Amino acid sequence: MGLLDRLSGLLGLKKKEVHVLCLGLDNSGKTTIINKLKPSNAQSQDIVPTIGFSIEKFKSSSLSFTVFDMSGQGRYRNLWEHYYKEGQAIIFVIDSSDRLRMVVAKEELDTLLNHPDIKHRRIPILFFANKMDLRDAVTSVKVSQLLCLENIKDKPWHICASDAIKGEGLQEGVDWLQG
Repeated sequence: MGLLDRLSGLLGLKKKEVHVLCLGLDNSGKTTIINKLKPSNAQSQDIVPTIGFSIEKFKSSSLSFTVFDMSGQGRYRNLWEHYYKEGQAIIFVIDSSDRLRMVVAKEELDTLLNHPDIKHRRIPILFFANKMDLRDAVTSVKVSQLLCLENIKDKPWHICASDAIKGEGLQEGVDWLQG
């Protein structure tokens, strides 16, 4: 059973389609994470940066998943809000080795959390502190502090250290979502 099967259980969804938004700055590892979450026979060998956004659709045993992989490049981030109403869960990916842009990631997270289509919903947010394999990576605890995640009181959230290329840490997120 994959992450998205478990997500549907967490969300109590009985319907056929689940919409997940995968957000974060460019080069944080969003597309690589989505690729690892897909069934092995559907995974891509070559990952390229997302321009604009891409939509990944795949089926699990009983559900059809639509994952919106949103580009994190500055000029495309304004597209995110057009998909908030449809989102039933958010995966927010942070490059834990990019301390310089951690402030930008926090600004984008704050904008997301204060958007009218998100603010008053108990939408679960799974954070991946990605790229833990890199020498300059800070711990998931430090990422949580830098993003002030403890201030999120009205939504279920969890942060996991991850290495998307190896798939490490993704299972912890799966375990939380099936919670």
